[in-house]
Formats: sequence, structure tokens, C-alpha cells
Amino acid sequence: MSAFRDLEITVDNKNGTLWDMTRLVPQFDWKTSRAGKPGSLDMTVVFPPAWQSSGFSIGCGDVIRIRMDGKDFFYGYVFSIDSSDEREYRLTVYDQIRYLLETDSYFATNVKASQVVIDNAKAMGLAVGHVTDTEFAIPKFGEAGQKRLDMIYKALDQTLLSKGTSFVLYDDAGKLTLRNLTEMRADVVIGDTSLAYGYSISRSIDSETYNRIKLARENKEKGKLEAYVYEDSGTIAKWGRLQLFQKIDDGLNAAQIEAMGKRLLELKNREQRKFSVEAIGDVSIRAGSVVQVTIAEQGINQYYLVEECKHHFQGGSHTMSLELRG
Repeated sequence: MSAFRDLEITVDNKNGTLWDMTRLVPQFDWKTSRAGKPGSLDMTVVFPPAWQSSGFSIGCGDVIRIRMDGKDFFYGYVFSIDSSDEREYRLTVYDQIRYLLETDSYFATNVKASQVVIDNAKAMGLAVGHVTDTEFAIPKFGEAGQKRLDMIYKALDQTLLSKGTSFVLYDDAGKLTLRNLTEMRADVVIGDTSLAYGYSISRSIDSETYNRIKLARENKEKGKLEAYVYEDSGTIAKWGRLQLFQKIDDGLNAAQIEAMGKRLLELKNREQRKFSVEAIGDVSIRAGSVVQVTIAEQGINQYYLVEECKHHFQGGSHTMSLELRG
């Protein structure tokens, strides 16, 4: 069994010893999503008898670290182990965002999304790396009985709708990180003459496309909801009416409501285009990265946001599958 070139896989089973098990791993997949999920590792490990007699073992909670060319790109914790009589183990490993799936409550006033990230990370004892200041102060923020990760994304969504600024939350090899989307541009070109060897494109208005935005704010004095509507008559005539209804914070003023409504219409009033690319692997690319894609026969030469990314390592080869959004 050959080891992956320039790759090092170690396990810390918390008994004081670090084990290099690179040559025991015939294949693994590293998956990341831009929002809502922890990074994960699906790994196959084959234990020769000599290793079993040496005292080496893997258990839930053990730490897996992977590095390439001397640089860490994954650090996570074993959550499940499936074994067989052929000395083959299949591990499911998550980065520390997995711990943000804990359910709890959080309340604050005039709080930035970046502070929501820091507060929830500290509550879980997670390691925090670079956190970009999101600047916008949310007047009133409160969630009860919700996943910490959902709370964070709600705060990031409110920042996007109010200021038009998008951020990416991810685990950077063991450190929770938040960066402005403008900081996520990868120094890589993917195309028919560079890395890519297959692609597919789809266009749809079936989900996440809306040409009428209806915002509702509770008027406690009058005991009713006040509605604010923003729509595009042109696309309504073309596609039919596709409405998004959303309740909003009663602390928002008229200018903030208008800015939110116009921002939502700007974001949602468009065809959703999905672009899947199969390419030679590059671990600098992950979900949340912004990559330049150039495919001459489709007339494509622009930057895309990576929504989903899967790196596949097997037999010394490294490929990746990307789900992109323009």
C-alpha cells in the first residue's frame, strides 16, 4: 500500500503518543459546505496485525490531523467508527464546527455577527482564529432553543441584508475563522486548460428565486402586522409571482426595512445557476472560496463562489468536486 505523496496523517488518541498512520489510509474524502454544516472526513483505515499488537488504536473523540507539504489543512475529531473482520475501519471525523450544533439560547442588543461567533465559540470552549469585524450592530438579537450554528448564520444573514456584506465561517485546521467574502479569493484558475476535466451547468427558478418580497413587522400598539412589499413587475410577467414572506424585527426603522427589502429582492430576483466542476485537487480550495473559472466553449470567464467542495484522495491521486454559484 503506497502512501500519499507529501501527505501526513496523524492521530492523537490522547494517551501521550502521536501516531503517523499515513500508510494505513488507502483513501479518504474531505468535504466542506459554505453554510450550515461542519467540515467532515470520511476515511478508510486498514490495520495490519503488527500495528494491532503495538498498542495502536482509534476511539471516538480522538484527534485526526492531516497536512500536505508541511501545512495543516484538516484538524478534527472522530465521531463514528465502523469496523469489519478484514481489519478495515471506516471513520467519520468532523472539524470543531460540529460542536456548534449544540442547542442553547443567546440574547444580546447592538451586537455584531462577529461577536455572536466569538461568544458562541467561547461558550463551547472552541479554538478561535481570525475573526473579521462584521461592523454592523444588530439592534436586538435573541434566539431560544436553537442550534448555536443557526444563531450565527442568522446574525450573518442580518448583516448581509442590512449592509450587503457577506462572510464565510469555517474551521481553518483547528481554529474557528470568519472572513469577508472578499478575503476568500483563491489564487487558482479552474478551466478547460487548467485543472478541470468535467463540468455540468443547470439553471432554475424552482427554489431560492423570488421576485416579490413581503416583509412584515409587528405593530404592538395596533395589534397587527404591517406589510412592506418590494417586487419586480418585469420578472413577475415572465416567471409568474414568486413571493418570499419574512417577519422582521420590530426594532427596525423605515430606512432599515427598505434597505432590507431592496437587498433581498436584489439577491433573490434571479435565476439560480448551479455549476458543477470535476478537477485535479488543490487543498487551498474549500467551500467559501472564490475561484476564477474559464471554459471557452461555454463563454465562461468569471469568479464563482464554492458552495460545496469534496476532495477525494485515493492511491496517490487527488481530485475535487466543486458545486459553484455565480
